[in-house]
Amino acid sequence: MKARHDQHFLIDPHAVNRIADLVEVQGKRVLEIGPGNGALTRALLDRGALVHAIELDGLLCEQLADSFSQEIAGGRLTLQHGDATRCEIPPFQISVSNLPYSVSSKITFRLLDIGFEVAVLMYQSEFAERMVAPAGTKDCGRLSIMVQTYAAVRQCFRLPPHCFSPKPQVHSTVVQIIPRDPIFFIANRCLYADVVRALFSHRRKTVRNCLKGSAGSMLSPVWVERAIRALPDEILRSRPEELYLEDFATIANIP
Repeated sequence: MKARHDQHFLIDPHAVNRIADLVEVQGKRVLEIGPGNGALTRALLDRGALVHAIELDGLLCEQLADSFSQEIAGGRLTLQHGDATRCEIPPFQISVSNLPYSVSSKITFRLLDIGFEVAVLMYQSEFAERMVAPAGTKDCGRLSIMVQTYAAVRQCFRLPPHCFSPKPQVHSTVVQIIPRDPIFFIANRCLYADVVRALFSHRRKTVRNCLKGSAGSMLSPVWVERAIRALPDEILRSRPEELYLEDFATIANIP
């Protein structure tokens, strides 16, 4: 069976319960993105959550509406047909979701922008490994830096393909994300995001050449010239993957 909209439904009851038990959801407003067959939705409702589920597939929305008609009528579940990368998302406290692989990055960045108490999200294992890769190592990238700048992240457990239907070709990993203030002061979060994006768009080049190559596209040419004059040569000669969180803050904080 081929996956619709890149969704692989979680069918292992033990795995469903492990995910639902990772965070206390009793009485909390919980956002679930991609409820699919509703297995995780049911587990969250059983634990007293007030669930808002966003589903891209219209057919699945109809099936979920039938399966959870009582919960919807009782106000414990609201079901939204939409694309979670761009649709309006109501206020929530916690997100517990089995994310479609193809939009994992977009949704993660969007959730961090919105803000939440804690998120329990399932990713392709390779994606989860990149997310927790320490700054200053060859495996780190834009995802690692942006997530670790604004949150504490930990991998909880892996799930093999047979826990899903249809079976994916890869293992999946459940990750817990807890937002926190940046460890190092960031003067302008938008500029910080642009700097990180610009540097990792040319990750094999030096910081100096990354900044020059992004002038006029991602970064202001005037700011780039000012940053190159102000930054120490040690940073300018480094590659983005060799930088630490403090270094990204230092670059972005150039006035």
